Formats: sequence, C-alpha cells, structure tokens
Amino acid sequence: MNLEQVDSLIEKMERASLTEISYKDKDVDIKLKRELAPAVAQVPQTVQTQPAPQAQVPAAEAQPADEGIVVRAPMVGTFYKAPSPEAEAYLKVGDKVTSTSVVCILEAMKLFNEIQAEVSGEVTEILVDDGDMVEYNQPLFRLR
Repeated sequence: MNLEQVDSLIEKMERASLTEISYKDKDVDIKLKRELAPAVAQVPQTVQTQPAPQAQVPAAEAQPADEGIVVRAPMVGTFYKAPSPEAEAYLKVGDKVTSTSVVCILEAMKLFNEIQAEVSGEVTEILVDDGDMVEYNQPLFRLR
C-alpha cells in the first residue's frame, strides 16, 4: 500500500464521518482512528433578543383585550420554569414582571438561554409545562 492509498482511506473516512477505519490484505494491516473533540460544559447564557424584522412575529405581541399580552418563545428548545430542578420557578400566576424579568430557560443544543419577558405586566396564565419542547413563536405566558 502506498501513500496515495492511505490518503484515499483518510478521505473516505472523513466523507463518511467515521471515527475508525481498518484495512487489511495479505501484506498490510492498517487501522486509522481519530478522536472526537471532548464535549464542553455549557454555562447558562442570557439571551438579549433584538427587535424582530418585519417578516417575523415579535416575541411579545399584543393580543385582543380579552387575551392580554402573549410572551412567545424566541427560539426552539426545551422549556424550563426554574434555573435548576431544586430551585423555585421564575414565575407563577399573579407575579408581576418587567421587560427585563427572566421568565424561563430555553435549552437549545446544550445551551441554557435565560428568556426575558420583553414587556411588563402581571402573569395570568402559564401556557407550557416544565420540560416541554417549544417551537419558535409558540405562546409561553399570558400577561395583562
């Protein structure tokens, strides 16, 4: 086996996203192995959302008077009502929030993002349960 053939094996390994490949014939026995980068622990981050472009619906949107203000998910992720399983929930019905109040955490790709209300008001309804997967723009809370 020559260097070009070894290079060919490496290219095939990368194209197929393999971490290990072996080649054996009567004179040659080669085993190629690559280590994956270790997983990095992620620290909770606060997401500062920017005003949405006109094509998108804003995270907090005024609804008809009988519905109040709906705080919506700014991203897809797993909804958590508290910073940890032992901690008290960020919100409960009747709590007052300001535009900078952290209302929940959305986990996306192992990043824990603190979500702010972006509007002020009193919580009248919590629309999702702890651990639920939420979609972009899905209603999370209702305020008045």
